[in-house]
Amino acid sequence: MASEPLLPGVVALQPSRDGILPSQELWQFAQNGVICSHRGIEPGQIQPASIDLRLWNEAYRVHASFLPSKSTPFRNKATANGLFDKTLDITEPTLLEPGAIYIVRVIEGLALPSEVYGIANAKSTTGRLDILTRLITEYGDEFDRVPKGYHGDLYLQVVSHTFPILVQSGMSLNQLRLVRGKSNPVADSRLKELAKDDLLVFSNENDSEQGEINRGFRITVDLQGSEASDIIAYQAKRHGRPIDLGRIHYYDPAEFWIPIRKPSKGYLVLDPDEFYLMASKQPVRVGPDHAVEMVPYDPTMGEFHVHYAGFFDPGFGYGVGGEIQGAKAVLEVRAHGMPLLLENDQFVGRLHYYNMAATPDKIYGVSIGSSYQQQGLALSKQFKRDHQYISGVASSTAAPAKAKDNSQTARCQSTAKARITEADDDDSILKIAFPESGAENRVTAKNR
Repeated sequence: MASEPLLPGVVALQPSRDGILPSQELWQFAQNGVICSHRGIEPGQIQPASIDLRLWNEAYRVHASFLPSKSTPFRNKATANGLFDKTLDITEPTLLEPGAIYIVRVIEGLALPSEVYGIANAKSTTGRLDILTRLITEYGDEFDRVPKGYHGDLYLQVVSHTFPILVQSGMSLNQLRLVRGKSNPVADSRLKELAKDDLLVFSNENDSEQGEINRGFRITVDLQGSEASDIIAYQAKRHGRPIDLGRIHYYDPAEFWIPIRKPSKGYLVLDPDEFYLMASKQPVRVGPDHAVEMVPYDPTMGEFHVHYAGFFDPGFGYGVGGEIQGAKAVLEVRAHGMPLLLENDQFVGRLHYYNMAATPDKIYGVSIGSSYQQQGLALSKQFKRDHQYISGVASSTAAPAKAKDNSQTARCQSTAKARITEADDDDSILKIAFPESGAENRVTAKNR
């Protein structure tokens, strides 16, 4: 399946420069079949530097996770080892149990040019709900990586660590960015040049000074709160009712979260294996010509580290022309196996800036339905936006949900098309976007 093109004869687009492909080029790929779908690509799936991937009609519950392999097709490996437990029809809202492992085929497929590869990450709302997602390709040997020139289908491994969740075909739990050629992080020397004219990361929310640059921008955790709120973290409650990911601004936060206020002694002891949401001390800004990834520091420093890289779209905390003075990075925190003392301003990761191949024609913000612009410590968008639960943000105004767009797009002619036996179901939820993901010990930054 991986060796045959999804749309034979597709001619690669004339490239711009190397780097992360912008929204307009992603849309061109969708129109020309480089990115294809059995339902057609919706304009609202295209973000400034990524495309939202949607769940297909079936989910497979498996006994155990397993590593991809270059020698064996993904589905063959799962079947040969007896990993498939049962098949779930998710054309209607369907319960995924906490701790269980599910594999879901993605609606979109790829027929990438030879110089383009892909990197996937969970969307921000997904991570804020402690849901781990991993993208899988046929014959791939890495999670969340799509090799150059890949032709084939995509699958998603989904594990909800804390909450029972309801999902439905058409929902998006993760996103894929495409990269042309080489795309290395912007060097410190170049970051310092950019910072002279335009502050990228403030040292803290009350300063106008630039943050520390050392192999990228250093990010630390905030245990002081802000003038708007002294809430510095939320601890997830276990054993609650299911969260329907299609319900926006619906649930009472108090039913699912315990707010934690500024500690009097300047430190917080995390309970082992519990899930927390926290915020960076530094507000982050990403200009239109760059995208940002949060990466871990050396894990030998202790039991608290970044496991998944958070992705920040062009315009996050910045706007179109620099009118926004930064937004906090929300961190997903778990101490593995033992209590962990966490101090204010503790170093937790670095921000790496990457060049865009071109300036995107859409920028992260309310105008495209982005949920976390100018955020403080905000819960995922399934929860009511009482200002008490948006630490550091005075306003409780919620961003509107994305409207459905009924534009025409081409059908995908994949080799897997023969397996499709069901008619397309109602697309009314296709515009619901769910922004990372969790793992055993991690801090992850999210931007959507």
